[in-house]
Amino acid sequence: RVDGAPAMTMYLISFPSDAMVVPDGDLQAVSDASHAVVQAAKDAGVWVFGGGIDGSVPPVMVDGDGTVTEGTYPQTTQLEGGYAVLELPSREAALEWAAKLAVGCRCAQEVREFGYDPAS
Repeated sequence: RVDGAPAMTMYLISFPSDAMVVPDGDLQAVSDASHAVVQAAKDAGVWVFGGGIDGSVPPVMVDGDGTVTEGTYPQTTQLEGGYAVLELPSREAALEWAAKLAVGCRCAQEVREFGYDPAS
């Protein structure tokens, strides 16, 4: 870490929508279980933000001059699913929370680390 960097790092824990395959009768149980993990993260003081991308709202690109066009970068056409940002003391802690979210959501979770930016 660079001098002045925080002791905690933010992690993005996510999954694509099609990874979450839940039988109709189990939807409420999965919702309850995933919300319980979110509440546990809030109670632990590590929750920063979370939610799902609204697939019914198409993405747009905004240029520096304010021009708006429908669509997105070709490599991100499938950006959707559920996301959580947690602030944690270590990668190991991020993997532990990802496992809890995987149990609650009944699907594997991807973990990515945000780079430290002293200006943010």
